[in-house]
Amino acid sequence: MTIRHNFAIVLTTLALLATTGCAVTRGQESVGAYVDDAAITTAVKARFVDNTNVAASAISVETMKGTVMLSGFAKSSTEKSTAEALAWKVNGVKAVKNEITVRP
Repeated sequence: MTIRHNFAIVLTTLALLATTGCAVTRGQESVGAYVDDAAITTAVKARFVDNTNVAASAISVETMKGTVMLSGFAKSSTEKSTAEALAWKVNGVKAVKNEITVRP
């Protein structure tokens, strides 16, 4: 892992941990599950940042109970499938819903 990659993970994790109260108060999941999902989201985004074939800023990642939802826009079907493959490689991912739209 690169320093940039590690910094992105730490920064995103801190931001997500600061908002854990919202999910728990809505009763969606436990604090532990929320933190696990936040770690998965962070790891997926970090893989996007490290991969030159995926525009990390154009693809959103959300995780709920181990299911990763990808949305946003890709320049090609290759970028869309690469993003999905990268998400599947993250520990803890149970499913990936790829809702990325390929722009013509």
